[in-house]
Amino acid sequence: MPDYLDVIYDYKSHPKNNYPYQLTFYLSEKFNIKKGHKLLEPGCGRGDFLAGFQHQGLDCSGLDLSPEAGKLLNHVEVRQANFEKDKFPYPDNSFDVIYHKSLLEHLKEPENFMKEAFRVLKPGGLFLSLVPDWESNYKIYFDDYTHKTPFTIISLRDIYLLFGFDSVNVIKFRQLPIVWKYPKLNILCDIIAPFVPVRTEQKFLRWSRELMLIGSGIKPQ
Repeated sequence: MPDYLDVIYDYKSHPKNNYPYQLTFYLSEKFNIKKGHKLLEPGCGRGDFLAGFQHQGLDCSGLDLSPEAGKLLNHVEVRQANFEKDKFPYPDNSFDVIYHKSLLEHLKEPENFMKEAFRVLKPGGLFLSLVPDWESNYKIYFDDYTHKTPFTIISLRDIYLLFGFDSVNVIKFRQLPIVWKYPKLNILCDIIAPFVPVRTEQKFLRWSRELMLIGSGIKPQ
């Protein structure tokens, strides 16, 4: 069976671009992620976001199901794990930050993942999840057959609380760097979103309509 990175995230359909650097810089500013922090990205895939965090001076590690993950990264260790059943290959209280994007929705049973993430996060550490917002993506959600568990603001908040995180917050988020700089443009996006075709290939229009959720929580001291 072909590796999912070679099929779903090949460089022809998903060419390298500057977006991972823009997003990781934005998240670091918003969530006070600092140079020197130890960061783990479960589901790191090709390693584009790890490269962004590494560029900012973080001590990065990756974890993924695929043996092909992170092969193009320099000085970043990427280990393998099945998130639904394996123990993460790290000691307790190892990381200042655990970041993952477009991973949690692929897990049919995310309980093991949440438990292990909590275990390897340091007390006071940040757990950061980016997942598709079911309410704005439901028409195309299962275009990706590997999607297993939809999330709303309420369900993402609740899974954080159930696994012991404090200071839990979930917000809706557009993947448009221009609205990060000029938040008032979200109003324009809200206006045009209902008129955007469901499967448009034009990225500005697509990300005007499709929203992500950002969940954040802190492991208690």
